[in-house]
Amino acid sequence: MSNPVVSVVIPTFNRAKVVGRAVNSVLNQSFRDFECIVVDDGSTDETESVLWEFTNKIKVIKTENRGVSAARNLGAKLAEGKYIAFLDSDDEWKKEKLAKQISYMQEAGFRISQTDETWVRNGKFVNKPKKYIRPCGDIFYNCLEICAVTPSSVLMEKELFFEYGGFDESFPVCEDYDLWLRISLKEKFGLVDEPLIIKYGGENDQLSNSVCLDKYRIISLFNMLSKSRELSAAQEKALREVLAKKVKIYSEGAKKRGKSDEAEWAERLLS
Repeated sequence: MSNPVVSVVIPTFNRAKVVGRAVNSVLNQSFRDFECIVVDDGSTDETESVLWEFTNKIKVIKTENRGVSAARNLGAKLAEGKYIAFLDSDDEWKKEKLAKQISYMQEAGFRISQTDETWVRNGKFVNKPKKYIRPCGDIFYNCLEICAVTPSSVLMEKELFFEYGGFDESFPVCEDYDLWLRISLKEKFGLVDEPLIIKYGGENDQLSNSVCLDKYRIISLFNMLSKSRELSAAQEKALREVLAKKVKIYSEGAKKRGKSDEAEWAERLLS
């Protein structure tokens, strides 16, 4: 049998209540030439039992708990498709997601793209703030301030993923912010401007609730400065401005919390 066109990678950790919904949204795609790889990152709940129900329909890899970056990277290494699509286990896809995105990328010539999404917070549909309107094309400047790309909406060439080294496994959070920033330095991002995923939020166990987000965004921006030879003058200027702003905010917050060592750490990055 020939390799599938798309390899779908779903990392999960203790999401027994929702991982079945994510898997079903993949299996129900109108585009059928895919494989689905679920990396169970050391779950201790009923995740294994839930995934057992999908025997012969998906590949399940059970590992020790090493974090979402390691889980996604492992799934990508095992992927046999030309393209990799990521889906967080608490999100879900609409039926035409892969079909529309594959067609768009092949026609427009993008190596990586995302789609728009619908937001659900605490069980209710909500409108996204304007700053989260998904960008297209040269999105490097968009990626400096916030995470401008939703992992669950991404479809990209597998070769491209490995060209940029995948997700940084030293990042417990903001690993997606870091990867999109690195890729957008040189690559243009396509956009299917249609809400083809449902992105759920508001749960206490989500990494996006971590207080460390700003810290790891600062680290990512600082690491980008080591690529100064690859940055244009305009890119470097914008990066330094955003880094200085984030360091100031982080430092002031750390001082208010009595964490002078954290404030000093951040401030040293600018010296």
